[in-house]
Amino acid sequence: MDHGYAVRVEWQGNLGPGTSGYREYGRDLLITAEGNAPIEGSADTPFRGTAERWNPEELLLAALAQCHMLSYLHVAVKNGIVVTAYEDDAVGTMRQVGEGGRFTSVTLRPVVTISAGDPETAQRIHAEASELCFIASSVNFPVLHEPVVRVA
Repeated sequence: MDHGYAVRVEWQGNLGPGTSGYREYGRDLLITAEGNAPIEGSADTPFRGTAERWNPEELLLAALAQCHMLSYLHVAVKNGIVVTAYEDDAVGTMRQVGEGGRFTSVTLRPVVTISAGDPETAQRIHAEASELCFIASSVNFPVLHEPVVRVA
């Protein structure tokens, strides 16, 4: 079954002369989708972006962490694990090569608190959640996991 998605990205960085020079335009943008709150985006600060806005690299990292969390919660239910809290301090590394680059890895660091179920199972099912994550299955770099399970 196919699922479709649509977003709009609108550049907000025309400072007057457009892209007449590398330093003559801003990198700010607005991401919208029907029914969702807008996301203010920009380039990362080393690429002349606005630090207070989300950059594409952060959004990719957030998508991977969010997808893993949602997949994990699904697998937890199937395995009788009652999750009462979940947080993830995910990190990623991007290597710049010339004017381009690519992510070389992402490490998810979920801390899961459970109130029922086997803690060993709660730890083990991160692997299944990773296999189910649509975003992790779509990237060409390793998505590593350093999960911690706590019992409430």
